[in-house]
Amino acid sequence: MPEATIDHMVALTVFLAALLLFIALFNQTIQTAILYQQHKYIASKCTDMLDNILLNPGYAPNSNISWGASNEIPTSFGLQDPEFTQYRLSPFSLMRLRSSTGDAVYYSKTGMWYSNTTMGFGDFLFVPYNEVVNYTTAARLLGTNNSFGFQLTIQPTITVSILENRSNSPLVMNVSVSGSGFPLSRVNLSYCFFVADFEGGYPSYAIYPGKTYTNDQGFAWLKLDQVQDPDPVYALILYAHLSGLTGLGYYQRVSSDKQYIVPFVKDFASGSIILAHSYDMNETGPPNADLTYNATFVILTEDFTLREMPLGNATGDVNYPNGSYSNLTIPTTNPGILVITYKNNSGKGGIILMPWGTSSMAFPTVFGDDISDREWIATDIRQVIVNNIAYQAKLALWSLQGYQVVG
Repeated sequence: MPEATIDHMVALTVFLAALLLFIALFNQTIQTAILYQQHKYIASKCTDMLDNILLNPGYAPNSNISWGASNEIPTSFGLQDPEFTQYRLSPFSLMRLRSSTGDAVYYSKTGMWYSNTTMGFGDFLFVPYNEVVNYTTAARLLGTNNSFGFQLTIQPTITVSILENRSNSPLVMNVSVSGSGFPLSRVNLSYCFFVADFEGGYPSYAIYPGKTYTNDQGFAWLKLDQVQDPDPVYALILYAHLSGLTGLGYYQRVSSDKQYIVPFVKDFASGSIILAHSYDMNETGPPNADLTYNATFVILTEDFTLREMPLGNATGDVNYPNGSYSNLTIPTTNPGILVITYKNNSGKGGIILMPWGTSSMAFPTVFGDDISDREWIATDIRQVIVNNIAYQAKLALWSLQGYQVVG
């Protein structure tokens, strides 16, 4: 009898242990299944949200044009170019997104903070905070605030890299063209070569167009014999064309990078631009510093050449610290590039380029929340066109609830 009781107790203990183990394993399986469904829902939400952003032009109630080309904050968020269908985006809507990469810039003479997209010295885009759309506003308009976080990245599909191989006459430039991790061979290249001239009262430049193509390894060498100065100042803008896709690259050489002209967007609706002295950016510099400038706006034609448009107040000067900034107005709603040639009292200077519409210089866009330290992220990708320049749009989406399996 005692042996039977002991056997029953051992059997019951084993049964209970097996039951508890089964419940734990079953519970973990259920949680894994629930987690899978939650991740699947986030992935589906990511796809729907990306299409909603890219196939919707957005809306601003008091604007007769794209909200990106106005001063208004939209009441419906979307980036599609309203003049087109499918995956074609507005370069001005992208321009008005608050950058998630560059540090904000404060300009004391306007008392304003600016969203900063800078690709290197001489390639600036500063947009005032009162005219950009920030992440909080976009999340509210998309209905994702307090439920999902996201980051939208729009990068050029074709990468065009330009380096100086030889600086004196003849000037030789190395060009490489690549796609998503591989070189592109036999790509047609068209370029515009700006050569600065600092003789006379205001600086100026001459434009020399040209064409060539890459070899089987995706490289090309440009021999630019228009340069005779042993210390030339120039800017090179180059377009790469392959199977209907277009990429863009640029390179500048200056003789003065200590003091230079800094362009700030003042007003989108009127196309108003501020030209400031670089020493005003950090309030440091010599007791007195003058810069003279000559500004020109160029637009890209259908045959991928740059056509100049006249500007009012195209020439002038800015002074540090007693002077103020200068104003000029871009007289068109078409995307283009603001080209500013400047020189200091010593006859040294350079060329500054600012895109009017991000695609004009193939500027990337990174917009949204910080993507680091997220538990699980869904992503989706689309190929898009922004004013004839090929881009890749990638949306990363994650839940703000932080699901996980409990063992």
